[in-house]
Amino acid sequence: MAQVTVNIDGKAYRMACEEGQEEHLTELAARFDRYVGHLKQQFGEIGDLRITVMAGIMVMDELSEVSRRLKTLETEVENIRGVRDAALAEQAKGDEAIAGALSDVTAQILGITAKLSGRAPSAAE
Repeated sequence: MAQVTVNIDGKAYRMACEEGQEEHLTELAARFDRYVGHLKQQFGEIGDLRITVMAGIMVMDELSEVSRRLKTLETEVENIRGVRDAALAEQAKGDEAIAGALSDVTAQILGITAKLSGRAPSAAE
């Protein structure tokens, strides 16, 4: 395990993390430190534990909002996929209808061609 020292509210905390995750952990700690700093600016010195709990609640509030938005987007994506699948199915039906119509027109043209040339159309045509 890797070791990282992070600073939150001017205090150093030594933490363990997975190898290669040191920079990520440092960035997370810096973001959390900004929450703590913001709350200290707003409320002053009201106690480390209280500030930390308030910062944690703020982070959880943001996480909750992001989760709600993600769920909304996932629902929208599923709806879009459903519309896309229905459109593709409708297009396939249309393609089949066009292919059938072209086949019928081709048969009619071959029949007309055969009549004009004075022979009966064959079954292969």
